[in-house]
Amino acid sequence: MLGRSLRARLALFAGVTMAVLCVATSALLLRAAHHVVVEIRRNEVIGGALRVVHLIKDHELPPTVDVAPHSVQVVDGGGRVVSSTPNLAGAPRLTTAAPGPGAVHHNAVLCGLPGLTGACQIMAAFRVNEPEGDWIIYTFGPLPAWYVDPGALAFLTGACAGLVCLAWFGVSRVVARTLAPVRTITEKLSEITAGNGTMRVPVPDGADEIKGLAETANRTLARLEGAMEQQRRFASDASHDLRSPITAMRAELDGAMLAPAETDWPETCEKLTSSLDRLQNIVTDLLTLAKLDAGAPARLEAVDLAELARAETARPRSKKVVTSLDHGVTVTGDRLRLARLLTNLLDNAERHAESRITVSVRRAGGEAVLEVCDDGAGIAPEHRETVFQRFTRLDASRSRDAGGTGLGLPIAREIAWSHSGTLTIEDSERGARFVARMPVRDH
Repeated sequence: MLGRSLRARLALFAGVTMAVLCVATSALLLRAAHHVVVEIRRNEVIGGALRVVHLIKDHELPPTVDVAPHSVQVVDGGGRVVSSTPNLAGAPRLTTAAPGPGAVHHNAVLCGLPGLTGACQIMAAFRVNEPEGDWIIYTFGPLPAWYVDPGALAFLTGACAGLVCLAWFGVSRVVARTLAPVRTITEKLSEITAGNGTMRVPVPDGADEIKGLAETANRTLARLEGAMEQQRRFASDASHDLRSPITAMRAELDGAMLAPAETDWPETCEKLTSSLDRLQNIVTDLLTLAKLDAGAPARLEAVDLAELARAETARPRSKKVVTSLDHGVTVTGDRLRLARLLTNLLDNAERHAESRITVSVRRAGGEAVLEVCDDGAGIAPEHRETVFQRFTRLDASRSRDAGGTGLGLPIAREIAWSHSGTLTIEDSERGARFVARMPVRDH
């Protein structure tokens, strides 16, 4: 419907434009033709008057002259009509217009003259010197109509109508053929929306804008398909990780209920508390990711990364933490979220380090660089992006242990992105080296 509507609008626009151009062109042509025909008619009227002048000079002027198709009146020095064409026989003098002093010839357009056909007439007046006074010869010819000739008007009208129809039909056909791939793409997208067919649209031949549209749509659909697959995996992994502590708690309770008198309830409560802590951590991380995905507003302020790192590394940990902090490295961000980013990196490093964790803050050009390194087994280059996927499981050396939720690193990267920064894993001599880069605050 959209294609047909656009097709009709463009065809209408082309038709109206052609009609306007035709009317303007026809008006110009008719005006030029009218001017030429008027000049021709004026010359004919002057020629008729000159023939009468010759008759007067030769003293052969009869009371009735014939200079058809023109009308003539000859007025003597006393103002009497002494000769005329048959159609003006007996008619009074039609006009008093005359050549000016010292002029022999005068012409004008006069309207409303009695006894003449046509609303307006081209008049030519000649002065002839005679002994008894100046004679005036008036010759009249009808002024051509604005449309020059009915045949010319009919031809131009027919030509305009034909050009308008041709423009309408041509633009309609061209637009229909141009929009045919768009209609195909629309139908395919409708099938995709309904859940039928593959998530790709056909790419038309050629190198026009519609081909670019189809290729862009396919790239968007590919990303959408990947995001949907990631969401499906995320939902599956989340349900599995949520089910694990719930299953453990249920097993503990079922075992305790089978023999309540023999159950060590403090120990059972401790195990249940551990499972609840793990469940709570997963739910908390899921809520954090949901807020980050939704673009929840952050409380922006100036944050000194060195002070932030000093405060976070001051907390007791099972591995030794070594710091190298440059002062004055300030960024604009949410202090709590940046603290969460650093904490998640420290927690990850603590689980995988052998004995030592290194935290450094420095400035590199216009970027603030925060590094967290451990001396553990490290991460293979092919897995350096995989670990940032939610609920990712690698081999045993880097897999998440009982203390992790599998969401810490994804949360850390989302926080870095929300601060217009990046979080990547870079090469190191030993262990894993996580590097966060963010724009330095302008003072």
